Amino acid sequence: MPVSAANYKFDSCDPCFYRACTAAVTSVRLPALSMFAGVSKPIMRTLRHSLVMLLVISGISLPANAAGDAERGKALFALCAACHGQNAEGMAALNAPANAGQDPWYMIRQLKNFKTGIRGAHPDDAFGAQMRPMAMVLATDQQIADVVAYINGLELPDPPQTVDGDIELGKQAYETCIPCHGEFGEGAQALDAPRLSNQHDWYIVRQIENFIAGIRGGHQNDVYGAQMRIMSQMLESDERIRAVSAYIASLEYRPGAE
Repeated sequence: MPVSAANYKFDSCDPCFYRACTAAVTSVRLPALSMFAGVSKPIMRTLRHSLVMLLVISGISLPANAAGDAERGKALFALCAACHGQNAEGMAALNAPANAGQDPWYMIRQLKNFKTGIRGAHPDDAFGAQMRPMAMVLATDQQIADVVAYINGLELPDPPQTVDGDIELGKQAYETCIPCHGEFGEGAQALDAPRLSNQHDWYIVRQIENFIAGIRGGHQNDVYGAQMRIMSQMLESDERIRAVSAYIASLEYRPGAE
């Protein structure tokens, strides 16, 4: 029988599940919560408890960030290595970007997006279409977590610069990217902005072009891709796209922000 406020027995709540709900509520960091600034601690505790119980009663599935097993992931990555390289450094000849050095949370999201068709299903996304069946090989969230855990342990790549762009112009254009992606292209999970540095410049060019054309970020469920589509429109010429990509390729590695 579905759990509801009418039939749920609070005294029989699974303590582990309750603690998980509590942890989820406690970790919430949303701008909307600023409306509670100045509220007394007892009231805030009551609000948090109410939200915890709402989660329990509603049966909402909390984000399950399964711990990845790098050893299992190594075996799974064997298929990926054929295109992305043994060290996930990427291969231009196969149109495969670097995976090593990218944020785990972002890789997990993109693999799931490929699996569900949020990414790679557009008729003009030839290379995304190649990635979709590869992502589907990872049948479970655990397998995704495992392969990402393995990639996360690989050496940071240092792709060669191949895009001929005006770096000074690119630096100016990149100013609008800094609030989300960071001064050094390090990314910020809190803003759902992935790392840009240490990625192949030709791949950055392609993705910007895909966002502009609606090939990427146009799916109704691609919330974060839709945000990037808007920002990409600010690069109104091929010259500026190449310039900002060349500038990003020149950035030095910095650890990503939480």
